[in-house]
Amino acid sequence: MHYIDEGKGETLVFIHGNPSWSFEYRRLIAHFRNDYRCIAADHIGFGLSDKPYEASYLPQYHAKNLALLLDSLELDRATLVMHDWGGPIGMSWALDHPERVSRLIVHNSWCWSVQDQKAIRAFSDLVGGPVGRFLCRYLNAFPRVVMPASFGDKANLSDIARRHFVAPFPTPRSRKGTWVFPRAIIGESEWLDGLWQRRETLSKLPLLLLWGMKDAGLTGDVLAQWEGAFRRHTTERYADVGHHVPEELGDRAIAPIERFLTANPANEVHP
Repeated sequence: MHYIDEGKGETLVFIHGNPSWSFEYRRLIAHFRNDYRCIAADHIGFGLSDKPYEASYLPQYHAKNLALLLDSLELDRATLVMHDWGGPIGMSWALDHPERVSRLIVHNSWCWSVQDQKAIRAFSDLVGGPVGRFLCRYLNAFPRVVMPASFGDKANLSDIARRHFVAPFPTPRSRKGTWVFPRAIIGESEWLDGLWQRRETLSKLPLLLLWGMKDAGLTGDVLAQWEGAFRRHTTERYADVGHHVPEELGDRAIAPIERFLTANPANEVHP
């Protein structure tokens, strides 16, 4: 399992989704490593981590691996920065270790069952089904087609960056994780619902929401659900940004994150 560990001080943990890897947080890490310890893992099957075909690649599998990593680093009072599937995976660890979490930062993600969301269910059925599996496995469709299509402005995905998102999946067998995740959106609803049922454990933590409003799947209703569950939330909405907020915002995310970290000191006791 490949991970980045740069800088010293209070810890920021960056958790990516599908089909991304720690690369999407490069600009935030380059900035915040001057004052913080920045940790960013690549889930098994993604980025520079190994890609064993026999692995399940279910979100529970990734959550267990992340827990093994973070526990081995003996982190205390960490701030989690989460995007896409990084939300449920990161929240799984946070819910099991609430005393070790100081703040939450969420880019277009969710942490509950979305079985009643028709658009999301249709996406899960298509991309996680036989046709999507074929396209992902043999054409590397998720980073080549699905990811660029989900940008609010395609100009925010440079040719160089696009190559870096495609490169981790050079063979059909290396791409299994990219189609297991879409299937799990609906297939692992019970696990997702179990996380959400425990949300009160973290509900008093400060939460920063950096939200791309041009996301066709994770819409304003999803944003509102986060806001309703966390009373100490701060929301930044971006009308020109789609689903891949860390990559689309780039340096624009630095200022709101800095304000949020300053306004909510990690050593503050949350009642």
